[in-house]
Amino acid sequence: MPRPLARVLTLLELLQSGGIRTVSELADRLNVDERTVRRYAEQLVDLDVPVESVRGRYGGYRLAPGFRMPPLMLSDDEALAVLLGLVAGRRSGLTATTDTASGTASETAAAKIRRVLPERLRHRLDAVLGSLAFTDPPGKAATAPEPAVLLPVADAVHHHRPIAIRYTAGDGRRSERTLHPYGVVAHAGRWYVTAADLSAGEDRTFRLDRITGVRTLPGSFEPPVGIDPAQRVLTALATVPYQHEVTLRIRGAAEQIHTRLPAGVAVVTELPPPPPGSADPGTENWCRVELRVDRLDWLPAVLASLDRPFAIEGPDELRGLVEAFAERLANSARRSPPPD
Repeated sequence: MPRPLARVLTLLELLQSGGIRTVSELADRLNVDERTVRRYAEQLVDLDVPVESVRGRYGGYRLAPGFRMPPLMLSDDEALAVLLGLVAGRRSGLTATTDTASGTASETAAAKIRRVLPERLRHRLDAVLGSLAFTDPPGKAATAPEPAVLLPVADAVHHHRPIAIRYTAGDGRRSERTLHPYGVVAHAGRWYVTAADLSAGEDRTFRLDRITGVRTLPGSFEPPVGIDPAQRVLTALATVPYQHEVTLRIRGAAEQIHTRLPAGVAVVTELPPPPPGSADPGTENWCRVELRVDRLDWLPAVLASLDRPFAIEGPDELRGLVEAFAERLANSARRSPPPD
């Protein structure tokens, strides 16, 4: 697109955002002088766009009230924000359903937006939506990351292309890494990419908000068969090294335990049932639960809320905390209420 024409369309986009735009403001945004802004405005009028000139100290240009442009004009960032907002609204239950077989209103709205987008942008956004995975149940949505990071990462996931990233770790260390990205996952308000880290020779999980640059590399790769990016992120978060490594045995199904100890916190493994005639005649199996935590003081209350038989394999410090918690509960149960 010739540069003057691109600037004329940018002027139209600025005016579509509403309100009066001063000539000096428009000149700064378009990186031209004020005389050129006036010429661009005249070109829009020649195209039957009702641009009004407002005189006075705070005058400038605006579109006539009620005027709507037939084409949908969205930047890359705006289109990504709209489509991700529709996805989040559908998961949170905020969008209305329809009586037709087309599904929710958000799905039909997203389809309309994609139809009028430029082919280049439509393919990139479809790659984002096709590569997403969510760990949270409907009703919880993560804040979208920067489009300059999400778009190329999702495109690499979709087309199985390697990427180079600049990454800042939690402790502030910066590094450049080469990845084979498997999937993009939204979890607990954050976005992650799970990938094979060729720089370290192992699979890793990276937060997208800590990536400051993405560059697509030549070539392609074949992802592992049957890979589950969401489960990989949950397992990675649950096995991060922390100050305390906790191992428990809890009687009950994994689904019951995950109601209080979600997959992003604990790794739950169902154990085989005891052999016939054993000393444990219980009808429910036991699970092995492993956690890595910085603090232990919150665990006694969580274990009590499970209302399930459990045994502590380690650490011994947790036993003392559970005993102290149980004593506090017992003291509260025996205590008489204070007088009115």
